[in-house]
Amino acid sequence: MTEQKDHEDLQVVLKRWSEGVEKSLSKHPERKPAFVNTSGIPVRRLYTPLDDAGFDYISEIGLPGEYPFTRGVQPTMYRGRYWTMRQYAGFASAEESNRRYRFLLDQGQTGLSVAFDLPTQIGYDSDNEMAIGEVGKVGVAIDSLKDMEILFNKIPLDKVSTSMTINAPAAVLLAMYIAVAEKQGISAEKLRGTIQNDILKEYSSRGTYIYPPKPSMRIITDIFSYCAKKVPQWNTISISGYHIREAGSTAVQEVAFTLANGIAYVQAALEAGLDVDTFGPRLSFFFNAHLDFLEEIAKYRAARRLWAEIMKERFKAKNPKSMMIRFHTQTAGCTLTAQQPKNNIVRVAFQALSAVLGGTQSLHTNSMDEALCLPSEEAVQIALRSQQLIAYEIGVADTVDPLAGSYYVEDLTREIYKRAETYIQQIDEMGGAVEAIEKGFIQREIQDSAYKYQREIEREERIVVGLNRFRVEEKKPTNLLRVDPSVRVSQVESLKKLKSERDSARVEKSLTGLKQVAQGKENLMPLILEAVRGYATLGEICDVLREVFGEYQQVNTLG
Repeated sequence: MTEQKDHEDLQVVLKRWSEGVEKSLSKHPERKPAFVNTSGIPVRRLYTPLDDAGFDYISEIGLPGEYPFTRGVQPTMYRGRYWTMRQYAGFASAEESNRRYRFLLDQGQTGLSVAFDLPTQIGYDSDNEMAIGEVGKVGVAIDSLKDMEILFNKIPLDKVSTSMTINAPAAVLLAMYIAVAEKQGISAEKLRGTIQNDILKEYSSRGTYIYPPKPSMRIITDIFSYCAKKVPQWNTISISGYHIREAGSTAVQEVAFTLANGIAYVQAALEAGLDVDTFGPRLSFFFNAHLDFLEEIAKYRAARRLWAEIMKERFKAKNPKSMMIRFHTQTAGCTLTAQQPKNNIVRVAFQALSAVLGGTQSLHTNSMDEALCLPSEEAVQIALRSQQLIAYEIGVADTVDPLAGSYYVEDLTREIYKRAETYIQQIDEMGGAVEAIEKGFIQREIQDSAYKYQREIEREERIVVGLNRFRVEEKKPTNLLRVDPSVRVSQVESLKKLKSERDSARVEKSLTGLKQVAQGKENLMPLILEAVRGYATLGEICDVLREVFGEYQQVNTLG
């Protein structure tokens, strides 16, 4: 029979089936008057080959490792090698974090992922009054190259891949990492890893910005240019949808706003005179693995296709590697509950599975106790074991893109693609992501979605097990991991000692040189690296750039 005849027969059968179902609903009603996913996309009762009619398999889906990369960026995916298994870690002092890293590597982790404390993230040393009460709390305190040397003590940087969640001061932390490698006798050419370096989402979703958008974009493109020549294996940016989703966006908004930011970075690099195929292959992305299992899988597939088309058609990339979305995934911290925290083990496992089925290159699994405290070693080990169970025991990594061809997944992939593309067109009409952020558009869209989601939970239209249904009486948790406030005292003492022992004239000369270059148009990275090598502190370097560039003031999105 012909395909057309098959579809005609199916239409007849489906019509009969649907009429029968409608008649039965008076006796057996469905759970909800309407089913929609977290992006507001209606979920039909049934998907069939009719939903796939009219689309072109080669142009829309294709084969793994080939444009448009919907099915994955490598032809054999996990049959060749598993995704990089990371655990985001860092707290208190560099010594304590170093012990955690070595524990994780001993447990089979294959890459490091560094969490920095809030003062480090916004360019303050631990002795700054702005750092009081925050030193070492949500990550490790890094004030100078000396701390970085301790953080990676006995960890060979040519053998591990390191991801650093750092944005506004990303150039400084990258310079410190390069300098530590030099002290280990390792050249920058051998370093593998990623700096997040994604400032645009800080303005809309997270808040750890320092400088205004334009000088921030200059720093980012300086990093692109420097690494293309000096650190060729390094991923110079991780364009992050994760924090956009954590702030309350939908899956569609996560894709749209992340790729809109990516467009802005590519455009800025081109305007700085860089070739798209020089820096394009080193762009990477960072997505959230949220609760709607099938929506998340479709989201990753849609994002790959959309970015491939953007790079090829808008930016005229020729190198297929420039068109690939290579992405790290982290399970959704915002979905973890302090109530019945062991439920989080199951949530995280399902979220991790969606990332693997969606074709991630790197994965972090959250720990069950993160809604209560910094994760314990036991909780971290369970989270890592969740990844290892997915990899080694359940068979989903044995074939490429195993849910391809699912009528629902393919339909949802196309719908997310179309809705995200519409958002990007809207942002283009505003002048791009920077302008959309400055006008407060992206912030308002995220805020509206977050409010809607929270109201659904409060009204019990969205069930969170253990939170608004299936509650139990629980004992107050004990033995929670807390950071000792004395960490700041030891950091301040270390800073005093460092400043008394370093070559002050060298530091002053390097900072003066950095200021002069910041006032001009030369690349900032060589000057930052020189200051770091002389043990200028993070705060000193960032203060020089604050003096030249100023500080960003957030736009009011409520007016």
